[in-house]
Amino acid sequence: MPPPPRTLVVLLLAVIAVSAHGRLLASDGLPGQGSASDATVLRLPSAGRPVGEAEEGGCEMTYGFLPCTETAGGNLFLALAYGFLMFKSATYLSSGSELLLEILGPGIVGGLFLPILGALPDALLILVSGLSGTKEVAQSQVLIGMGLLAGSTIMLLTILWGSCVIVGKCDLSEDSTTIDSQDTKAFSLFGSGVSTDLQTSYAARIMAISVLPFIVVQIPQILKLKSGHRLTLLLGLIVAVLLLLTYCLYQIFQPWIQRRKLEYSKLKHVMSGLLKHAQMHTFGHLIDDDGTPNVSVIEKLFHKIDLDNDGRIGRGELQAFIVGVNFEDIELDSNLAADQVMADFDRSRNSSIEKGEFVDGVLRWLEEAKRVVAGSGAYSKKFMDDFHITTGEEHNALLDKHEEDDESIENPTWTCFKAISLLLLGTAMAAAFADPLVDAVHNFSSATSIPSFFISFIAMPLATNSSEAVSAIIFASRKKQRTLSLTFSEVYGGVTMNNTLCLAVFLALVYIRGLTWDFSSEVLVIFLVCIIMGLFTSFGTKFPLWTCFVAFLLYPLSLILVYILDYKFGWS
Repeated sequence: MPPPPRTLVVLLLAVIAVSAHGRLLASDGLPGQGSASDATVLRLPSAGRPVGEAEEGGCEMTYGFLPCTETAGGNLFLALAYGFLMFKSATYLSSGSELLLEILGPGIVGGLFLPILGALPDALLILVSGLSGTKEVAQSQVLIGMGLLAGSTIMLLTILWGSCVIVGKCDLSEDSTTIDSQDTKAFSLFGSGVSTDLQTSYAARIMAISVLPFIVVQIPQILKLKSGHRLTLLLGLIVAVLLLLTYCLYQIFQPWIQRRKLEYSKLKHVMSGLLKHAQMHTFGHLIDDDGTPNVSVIEKLFHKIDLDNDGRIGRGELQAFIVGVNFEDIELDSNLAADQVMADFDRSRNSSIEKGEFVDGVLRWLEEAKRVVAGSGAYSKKFMDDFHITTGEEHNALLDKHEEDDESIENPTWTCFKAISLLLLGTAMAAAFADPLVDAVHNFSSATSIPSFFISFIAMPLATNSSEAVSAIIFASRKKQRTLSLTFSEVYGGVTMNNTLCLAVFLALVYIRGLTWDFSSEVLVIFLVCIIMGLFTSFGTKFPLWTCFVAFLLYPLSLILVYILDYKFGWS
């Protein structure tokens, strides 16, 4: 497992420095400067102490050693710093999950274990938002958890959904079907768009059904009942847990999302083998030591494959080159491999690969290699070997070779160790930094009088969902129905986990601590966005470019609706 980036160490030192500076400003004054009253603008009182009362001990450090500050600027910095650490936690969890899926394949691991790990950072943040402190403090902080729950769900269905439409758009034919990898109509609202498969529509329907627990807990408010609030909380919790179990069982026995994701690894392994072969037999490294692709070497590789020197690679020439690459670790169908590479590189659809298409295709795969083998260090021969080993493990998992001897997988013990280490590191970081992040957001909200819901709604999903968002956009950029279907299926799956696992954690927290359920406006926006996007995508598989603006518009409308209902009509 690669060591944590040096950035984390620098960031922790910066956290300590800015926190010490914040406590200094909040003290009795600096030598030669004004008194403490000059530095009390946007300054926090200690928890549980009225504003203006003398402060002796300063702010309370989380766990007794993590830094804190009493100024708004300091808490903003801490929120950003702890948010970055939560982002790294989510990244480690995502990488470890992918490695584990590659080794063990779909089924129980892919259907039960990995979806829970994907939602773990959000669930932990929601849990700690109301776990510590008095009941009154928990009641005020738990709004951060609701903001994260609403913000994460709505960001996935609006900002990320719309971005994937823009990035993945292809030309629409006369019968409104998309043409893979062809994007010549620029930003035509009706002439370009994306298409998905039927299974993606099923995922959208499941996501829409997952809002049922929100309806259950709102029954007293809907019927204007004066009692029964705790009973409906318990019923909502039970429904959320049952839906979570049902969804996980569905993933186990119908693992089409995981299998479709692993199917994509076939092409990755073919390309990794070609890149490894090229690295060993061409006239230099494909990637320089600083990570910059060597275009001249890529062009030399093109001319090596172009046997008749006509400036383009035909299917026969490509297949001949693939046959010449000795894939000792797998049984490779050279015909299928040639078709896959042609489909990926031939953007002009003229049944040949021109030099520009070849260079662009290799550059894309080198970027994929750097993403897959992140943290391997110098971009040398070993870098290509690592990429080939990783894609080989994906391929073996796809063919269910995980049931055979360990000899069929290269370095299975090391790969398992790396996956488990990443998962443990990500889990430990999420558990350690969730509480200080919630505290920093709450303190910043108190100092600036900005409602904590809006801070957590906008900012915190960036910390916990950025890794998945980047991965989804990368998949969408390949502009193929297969990868777009996977992208949107995972978006809907993420929302389903929010509406079941994360909501179950939130409801359990509110029920056990005896907190007041007063989130009608927040529940309403979650319900509306899930139902609108669920119905919108449940009965169709073609989405022209104009649909992205519908998704984008729902994001600000959600914030505006919460503000109007809460602060104009007094819903909470």
